[in-house]
Amino acid sequence: MSSTVTRTRLAVAAATAGIVVLAGCSSSGSSDKASASSCEPAKGKVTLQYWNTVPGMDKVVDLWNKQHPNVQVEIKNISNDQYGILGNALKANKAPDLAQVGYDELPNLRTQSAFVDASACKAATAAKSKFVPWTWSQTSFGGTGVFAIPQDTGPMALYVRSDLFKKYDVAVPTTWDEYATAAEKLHKADPNLDITFFDPNNAEWFNGLLWQNDAKMYGYSGDKWQVSVDSAQSKQVADYWQKLIAEKVVRTDLAHGSTQMYAAYQKDQIATYVGAAWGYSMFRDNLPKQAGKWTIVPMPTWGANGSSGDWGGSTVAFMKGGKHLYESVEFNTWLNSDPDALALENKLGGLYPAATAGLDLPALQQGVPYYNNEKIFDVFADASKKIDTSFAWGPTQKTVNLALQDAMAKAAAGSGTLSDALATAQAAALKSMKDQAIPATAGK
Repeated sequence: MSSTVTRTRLAVAAATAGIVVLAGCSSSGSSDKASASSCEPAKGKVTLQYWNTVPGMDKVVDLWNKQHPNVQVEIKNISNDQYGILGNALKANKAPDLAQVGYDELPNLRTQSAFVDASACKAATAAKSKFVPWTWSQTSFGGTGVFAIPQDTGPMALYVRSDLFKKYDVAVPTTWDEYATAAEKLHKADPNLDITFFDPNNAEWFNGLLWQNDAKMYGYSGDKWQVSVDSAQSKQVADYWQKLIAEKVVRTDLAHGSTQMYAAYQKDQIATYVGAAWGYSMFRDNLPKQAGKWTIVPMPTWGANGSSGDWGGSTVAFMKGGKHLYESVEFNTWLNSDPDALALENKLGGLYPAATAGLDLPALQQGVPYYNNEKIFDVFADASKKIDTSFAWGPTQKTVNLALQDAMAKAAAGSGTLSDALATAQAAALKSMKDQAIPATAGK
């Protein structure tokens, strides 16, 4: 779900410390607190505006509205241009009470004073115990407030067309070296078959690959951001995929989630998908005739570390200008921790919940018919335990992602390499921070 489900993840420990300092250097800190001076229930009926990108979320909101006649929620799907629409609304002082925001976008929007701190509401601070700790650290910026409620995460795994691997007698890979070998064997057996595709316009996905290899894109020390987008670990990942592209065993002409992508899978032209937990519903809903042909296994690993990556994950943020903070907290907490709401969100939108109670949902404990009744969520649950929680996002992540995508597209077309793209993104990170007077230096 790439950009529309840019459900992207963490900035913990050092990163959150950096955000605290950054907030003190900008207008966001005081604005946050000033907007959250009280948390009083409204007198009479209330209507909240909630903007999101998740399929089926309207059904979840319908459930709330039936149960809460005095606090009605109006929903707007902004999946066609999530941050463009939200940005324009903020500029016009017409932002909704609540909006879906990816973890990686939180620091950027915080510097724009986009959020209100809901910590004046006891229910908001009490909600901390309901969520996986690293997700709460993200939304509270290391404990400086409550600016959003975690919604979902995106632990990564490998989706495998087991029938194709069996047909060509190729072992399902457990390491990235084995994955490269499998790519060669599959393509040799059928020149029209590639092991996967590399979407150069999907920086969020690529960031998940970097994350898995324990790459540290950002850190914070000495009152400065340490930028290491082009670290040795990142270059290892870039060089690996560059080799697969050069050997023409992965495709580079498909956009994630596109009609062309699904057509390639439908025609048995691609054998695997490196994706996140929320992707399980994409294949189920768009490739129904391939039911029983897919299995999900742990993501191939680098060496013996066994780490996993995260791609995607969102929060529901308290937006500046919201008029009903008390009711917004009430709805937001219910939306992201109530078992009935979580079950619907998983069934209709494929969300992998950030709430600890969500991991115990019956739907996540059972076999999934489309995947041959395998308990696929056990794989994602195990992956989520192996995600490096020290991975950090920078305050100008959107700018960096755009620079990375532009350079990766050129590399995929034969101009430069993916390693060059990392260097381009590193330079963009440092320049964007300098332009905003954010102290930063190149890290290791």
